[in-house]
Amino acid sequence: MHGPDFDIEIEGISKIEGHAGLEVTVRKSKVTNVKLKFTEQKRFYTQAIRGKIYSSIPAMVSHICGTCSIAHITASIEAVERAIGAQPTEQTLALRKLSLWGLNLRDHAMHLYLFCLPDLFNKDSVLDFGPEHKELIHKAFHVKSAGNMLCTNVIGAAVHPMRAQVGRFSQIPDAVKTKELIHELAEVRPLVLELIDLFADSGFRFVRDTQFVAIKSPDFSYLGDEIHSTDGTIINESEYFDHLTRTVMPYSQGTGFKFHGADYMVGALARMNLHRKTLHPDTRRDANGALSRFPSTNIFDQNVAQAIEMLNAIDRSQDMLESYEFKEEKTPLPPAKEGVGIGAIEAPRGTLYYMLKVMADGKVQEGTPVIPTAQNQGNIQDDIKLMVENNLGMEREDLEHEIEKLVRAYDPCVSCAAHFLKVKWDVK
Repeated sequence: MHGPDFDIEIEGISKIEGHAGLEVTVRKSKVTNVKLKFTEQKRFYTQAIRGKIYSSIPAMVSHICGTCSIAHITASIEAVERAIGAQPTEQTLALRKLSLWGLNLRDHAMHLYLFCLPDLFNKDSVLDFGPEHKELIHKAFHVKSAGNMLCTNVIGAAVHPMRAQVGRFSQIPDAVKTKELIHELAEVRPLVLELIDLFADSGFRFVRDTQFVAIKSPDFSYLGDEIHSTDGTIINESEYFDHLTRTVMPYSQGTGFKFHGADYMVGALARMNLHRKTLHPDTRRDANGALSRFPSTNIFDQNVAQAIEMLNAIDRSQDMLESYEFKEEKTPLPPAKEGVGIGAIEAPRGTLYYMLKVMADGKVQEGTPVIPTAQNQGNIQDDIKLMVENNLGMEREDLEHEIEKLVRAYDPCVSCAAHFLKVKWDVK
């Protein structure tokens, strides 16, 4: 047991990009300080894109994140198109939707199966699963493979694809592979239904009222022009910086953000709370039991929301692949034009914004991405503070594990590792 005064320090938390650390200070049984430190968030992409021709930006920024490269490509393309006044074709928009459904299917599968599933079985990692869980691991890779296959056939690759370009796709899906893909999606659909039930029945619970913010789309496609909040706000994506406030965190290289002056949450839970009615009808029918818990302020329902999104991605993709006749489009690269463009999409971890200023010669003067994990940073800190205060009598090992689970539920960059790493306690 720990006393009324103690410190928690986590060093070198593994992330998909860079590293993070956590410090918690408890004095007289009160949490007096929480610092979630992003120690390598700065990647200098805002400087790297300056002076580059607009058409090269999507491929450059895709390398911000190997996991979510499709999201960065899509958001930056949208920003460029808004800046130069280019209008994508209907087919291009359809392919973008398919690529984002594929991204969320594969990304959520990785998070839920490989990082969160061990918590359900009281295991440290999937490597500790025994023969009795062998089939579950096979299912995990089957589902993730289907997501990879969807991305590859639509946008060219699951990571750093090149088909998506400003105003167009350079290649359409292969017809033969599309038939195979439809069959593959049908095969993994029952597995995703099982996954929904697993997390819906987990019993994990941490409730705290907060704001939820997400882009609303009529077909849950992760594309849209309106940003909605649970406080009733509805704004156009171009106005997002009138409502978001940058927050300087001197201990972190990740810029924090507040929405209307308060911390907030983005991600699958926010999307499910705000526009679950736009899910595919088959998804709503077959996931009705799990959907009944939304709207929810239980942060662990983020995992349930991600699993439901996986089912929706399958149902929406199957419909489009079966009904849409893709044709080669000889769309020329749009001409350069001076302007400022805002692009906003829903990435797996939440709303991703891009602002790009393009000059008349086609070169980018400046650009700014707003990353979902940076937006969630303040909310995660608030949750950790409340969790520790509510569990001061808990054994240290158990408290550490609960902190791990809570951070993992947000699916931030730090959750690319199955562990939240070892906690160093300094008892005063």
